[in-house]
Amino acid sequence: MKVVSQATRDAVVAAIGDTRSVVTIGAYDGVHLGHRAVIAQVRARAAALGARSVVITFDRHPASVVRPESAPKLLTDAQQKLELLASTGVDATLVVPFNAEQAGESPADFVRRVLVDALAVRGVIVGEDFHFGYKRGGNVQLLRDMALAHDFEVLPLGLVARADGVDEPVSSTAIRRALAGGDVQRAAQMLGRNHELCGVVGPGDQRGRTIGFPTANVVVDSSLCLPADGVYAARVTIESAAGAIYDAAVNLGRRPTFHEHAEHSVLEAHLLDFTGDLYGQRLRVVFHAFLRSERKFSGIDELKAQLQVDIAHARAALR
Repeated sequence: MKVVSQATRDAVVAAIGDTRSVVTIGAYDGVHLGHRAVIAQVRARAAALGARSVVITFDRHPASVVRPESAPKLLTDAQQKLELLASTGVDATLVVPFNAEQAGESPADFVRRVLVDALAVRGVIVGEDFHFGYKRGGNVQLLRDMALAHDFEVLPLGLVARADGVDEPVSSTAIRRALAGGDVQRAAQMLGRNHELCGVVGPGDQRGRTIGFPTANVVVDSSLCLPADGVYAARVTIESAAGAIYDAAVNLGRRPTFHEHAEHSVLEAHLLDFTGDLYGQRLRVVFHAFLRSERKFSGIDELKAQLQVDIAHARAALR
């Protein structure tokens, strides 16, 4: 997959050639099953038309600019999103910088500048409820109106139903809601993969090491969506160690046994059967199962006994 970071005709031609495009547009946070269904249709239609398949997305979630006070936490960081988009087999991804100027661009101007001029659009495939441009003024009908003048087709798609029987489509919002309840398995059903978080191991209080359960304190960007506080079975990839993968028991929370009023949750991963120094390493933490809620213990002995149970449960969940 080619990645283009400038929405100009010259940049597009230099990166992916001078062929017409079938495109889809969106934040694509999480690249979940609904997103993948749209991209599959983009690829199929592009193949039928002899065109290239292109995803148009943004360098940040548009809500972080237009309504930062209520912007959602992200299911993927920028690197993860590009990796996931590449895994769909799409030919190219155009990453449009989203700032105040972009937020103020009219839908019609966006279509002319990006779809028509930069990408020589042949087809647009989006969800039937798609909105874009200044104050979300663009929609499928506007695209259809402009398609007549600029020789492209518009194919709206219905939303993908959830597999768990809930009368609600797959969406990033529904996935965030599942994670907020600690239901990482339901989130995985909608994502089509397990939810993951990436971060670099930073200094902690080293208390786990002193009680025989060393943990890696994974510093996660504050813009990312964390599951509910609790203990999870996870698999952890050490990205700088040739992708070595370890089963892990992960505690996500405010560590009430030791901290009365912690300001934020901390992600601590105890890698099973691992010895070594992880400081400064980038880890990928993939959540597989919720084991229990976080709670305050009476002291070190009670905590150590529970950690033994947690590790046994993590091994069983990951077996």
